[in-house]
Amino acid sequence: MFIKKIGIDLGTANTLVYVPKKGVIINEPTVVAVSLEDNRILAVGNEAKKMLGRTPETIVASRPMKDGVIADYRVTEAMLRYFIDKALGRLHFFRPDVMVAVAAGITSTERRAVIEATVKAGAKAAYVVKEPVLAAIGAGLSINEPAGHMIVDMGGGTSEMAVISLGGIVAWASVRIGGDKIDQAISEYIRKKHNLAIGERTAEEIKIKIGSALPQESQESLEIRGRDLLSGLPKTVEVKSNEINEAISDQLREIVQAIKAVLHETPPELAADIIDKGMTLSGGGALLRHLNELITQLTGVNCVVAKDPLLCVARGAGLALEHLDVYKRSIMSKK
Repeated sequence: MFIKKIGIDLGTANTLVYVPKKGVIINEPTVVAVSLEDNRILAVGNEAKKMLGRTPETIVASRPMKDGVIADYRVTEAMLRYFIDKALGRLHFFRPDVMVAVAAGITSTERRAVIEATVKAGAKAAYVVKEPVLAAIGAGLSINEPAGHMIVDMGGGTSEMAVISLGGIVAWASVRIGGDKIDQAISEYIRKKHNLAIGERTAEEIKIKIGSALPQESQESLEIRGRDLLSGLPKTVEVKSNEINEAISDQLREIVQAIKAVLHETPPELAADIIDKGMTLSGGGALLRHLNELITQLTGVNCVVAKDPLLCVARGAGLALEHLDVYKRSIMSKK
């Protein structure tokens, strides 16, 4: 099977690769392990994530994307090559067209860096599209009609919210708060309240297992292990879901403020459409329990979670590639 087109959701936390007619074939963490001695890339994706926080000083496992943009160009290029090769199989004789999702607030320099890295990694042509547009396509919204659709895409590094009409973004906002900042807030809270130092993987596990955007009457609890800050020894502590709600409430409030700011800038006709249809929540952050209910409560606009919210952007990239003529207004640049 010749694969000529690939859609890539190059996220801060995870990278997803979509191939038309096959769906999402790769979903791996955006993590790369580099050997400092000879500057060689040792592992990418799942293998590299296992090394986070567990490497000797000669190896660094890090995330080359920060807040939705490339922080380390060379490592990002190597990572893109790994994902393209993995999608195509080792023996491929032609270069595919690759569509990459980028943050809505990306600068022209950052956009050029993504295009160059993608072409150097083995793409014949690189298309770049803003993430909220692809998330809306992947969530099944008909973005080309003259009607307002609002999408809130909450990823690992950024949360982006946009009102889309006729294939273009009418009003948008981007806040550098996503899954990673929420994990940090959980770590900080546990450090202050329980005198316990935990790693980012433990913080993420707490968020997934007992995290909630609204306080709960019947609380869940979870036993976590870390290092006692007073004695320096390993220690186990029990945390409850309402503590986690308290830990992340400031971050969630900032995201809601950005949603309100976008609604504020939306022209009246489109605002009427959004009140009618509601807004759609996508991205990994959409999996946080009761987040859509919190947004509905604080904005007064109904908010629903997209089907498979984690896959929306990658699926949107694949669909846009399959129907380039339909979505040509939404595509920013090509090389």
